[in-house]
Amino acid sequence: MKADTMYFGMLEFNKEELICFEEGLFGFENRKDFLPVPFEAEDDTILCLQSIEDRDTSFIIMNPFRLSPDYNPQLKPEDYKRLGTSREEDLSYYVICVIRNTPEESTVNLKCPVVVNSVTRKAIQVILEDGNYRFRHSLSEFSGREV
Repeated sequence: MKADTMYFGMLEFNKEELICFEEGLFGFENRKDFLPVPFEAEDDTILCLQSIEDRDTSFIIMNPFRLSPDYNPQLKPEDYKRLGTSREEDLSYYVICVIRNTPEESTVNLKCPVVVNSVTRKAIQVILEDGNYRFRHSLSEFSGREV
């Protein structure tokens, strides 16, 4: 299969690589299938989450544990059900980034991570109840950490 991507041009991929959001992402409920494309081969620190339905719908996502090793998202039982697993080890977490000119202006959303069942490739976006996580954390909050 092929997808026209915002940052990488035309890419070939296997259907098994896709992540499926049955409910879509917040604000993009009509986009269901996304291709995660790492900016560096074999590295999940920073990825492009590219809609295969619309070249112009693309998100920069990051592994939140690379930013904050103590990040501790707590899912609700219904979230596990929607993901089709009860096993935490089946899940991968990513946070959406808004990249600006400087790290002080760039932000990550730790409040609403993307959660992927790495076995089935089913994904959801959740809103965490933990008050320590906000919709906009400046990347500069994490300076000095290996990313």
